[in-house]
Amino acid sequence: MTGPTTVVVHPGRQALADAAAARLVVAIVDAQCARGVAQISMTGGSMGSQIISSLCAVPARDAVDWSQVHVWWGDERWLPAGDPDRNDTQNDQAGLATLGLTPEHVHRVAGPDTSESAEASAALYEQALREHGGGMFDVMVLGVGPDGHVASLFPHHPAAASTAGIAIAVHDSPKPPPTRVSLTRECLERSREVWFLVSGADKADAVLRGTTGAPFETTPAAHVHGIERTLWLVDDAAAGDLEG
Repeated sequence: MTGPTTVVVHPGRQALADAAAARLVVAIVDAQCARGVAQISMTGGSMGSQIISSLCAVPARDAVDWSQVHVWWGDERWLPAGDPDRNDTQNDQAGLATLGLTPEHVHRVAGPDTSESAEASAALYEQALREHGGGMFDVMVLGVGPDGHVASLFPHHPAAASTAGIAIAVHDSPKPPPTRVSLTRECLERSREVWFLVSGADKADAVLRGTTGAPFETTPAAHVHGIERTLWLVDDAAAGDLEG
């Protein structure tokens, strides 16, 4: 069972980031009230960093007990720690490290500086999720590529359809860098809420395909859903191909 899917259009990129950040604060507070801890998964890229920047600026962030927030990523580029192309590095630079998170609750994917292979890193990430993930994410924040990919599940790529485990190694990615670690579709959907955060006219076709059920092989984003609800949080440019 999956919850309803809703598209929310925002008047510009900054409004999208600010509104998503405020929404995330509420979701974290609600999770902590219900379960004492919040499990959230973030995304990289420019929008992933922008929501972190907005989160750091919103006054309501003080309502969160950041020591009881676990942070994960839906995928990671298999690069050494601190590499500027890593999702976690980009989020750190945007202000993630200033929120007051418990360092042990920020669950990073091991890179080639500490792991012998992407497969080994995926196995370690899976182990961390089993030990500290609580069985379900409260919010899964995902970006969407112009090709409709989500996390590192790319259209027509053999790794995209994998249901083997929680995390997988991805080789020969069509988008550099070629080697990555990604959560599987099955794991992405172990989320109370899935939020797609999408900005820009170059993503408009992907948003259309993602919200109208295009085949998984061409648009993996169309087939990741939250158990309670799925939100497509988009700016007006990314919503350009939607009717109404």
